[in-house]
Amino acid sequence: MNRRDFLNTTGTLALGLTATPFLTATAADKPPPSASHLPRWRGFNLLEKFTKWENGNPPFQESDFIMMAEWGFDFARLPMSYLCWTDPADWLKLREPELNHVDAAVELGRQHGIHVNLNLHRAPGYCVNPPKEPLDLWKDDKALEACAFHWQHFALRYKGIPNERLSFDLLNEPPAVPEATYVRVVEHLVQAIRLEDPQRLVIADGLKWGNDPIASLAKLGIAQSTRGYYPMQVTHYRASWVHGEGWPEPTWPLKEGNRIIDKQVLRAERIQPWKEIQKQGVGVHVGEWGVFNRTPHAVALAFMRDYLDLWREAGWGWALWNLRGSFGVLDSQREDVNYEDFRGHKLDRRMLEVLRG
Repeated sequence: MNRRDFLNTTGTLALGLTATPFLTATAADKPPPSASHLPRWRGFNLLEKFTKWENGNPPFQESDFIMMAEWGFDFARLPMSYLCWTDPADWLKLREPELNHVDAAVELGRQHGIHVNLNLHRAPGYCVNPPKEPLDLWKDDKALEACAFHWQHFALRYKGIPNERLSFDLLNEPPAVPEATYVRVVEHLVQAIRLEDPQRLVIADGLKWGNDPIASLAKLGIAQSTRGYYPMQVTHYRASWVHGEGWPEPTWPLKEGNRIIDKQVLRAERIQPWKEIQKQGVGVHVGEWGVFNRTPHAVALAFMRDYLDLWREAGWGWALWNLRGSFGVLDSQREDVNYEDFRGHKLDRRMLEVLRG
């Protein structure tokens, strides 16, 4: 059975919803975003589906959308694991209750003026985080077909939702695979999406964990997403998952041997290569960035100000990892911050004001 037949028997087609999407699509007053020109959307990653929880994942929280909108932000990236809504024994068997949570998040975006960006953080065959997938997306056709099935399902499920409100980010932080290997996978996923919704705005992360733009993807008419985690000695100081416990306490600018990494280095090495891809008609957005809570607060804020200045100059939007948690403006558990009590959370007001500046 091919993907289309499966959707016909198990997805929205079987529910008689081909004429209208799950959510109400409303026209925007301004021209829609395009792959060649993304708005300067700014916001946060929301992590309710980031990884599969033992006892089930909670729905996305409306309070997050309310706060983001009140603070002037307009973008929510939803990094998600396909295991949240999939039977582990059958990657093509979908669980509607979990998918309904995604529906609700898209609707919350509409209600509060927040663009929702769906991302497969764990896709069939690949995730940047452990555990390793049983199949390899870059080599195994079964994994690629399963990944394409999930994106095709989302394309059909949300067909008609305007691009002002919804976009797809295919795969989180692909590794250092050959460019041709990555392009083959992206082409296949884009084809699956466009089979159901030719107009959907699609974004692909850069190679080498989102850091390197991919010129050969420009022909597909999709945007690309970069990262703001360089240098990791600043952003991931004492982070166990990157073995940062033994790194020296960072400063900003950062002295690395005989080299100083500062704003001008970021401009030359992390901005300019992506501006070159823009010249080929590729829109750019920063899908993730932030500073772990062990980096001294003053250092984190100085680093963040420089990146924000550079992205403002470039006209790029961004999504902080995360809203609530160890990189975020809420409940980050930094030891050197005087938090403000805010609606049941601990708010890092100084970081929030830097982001809003």
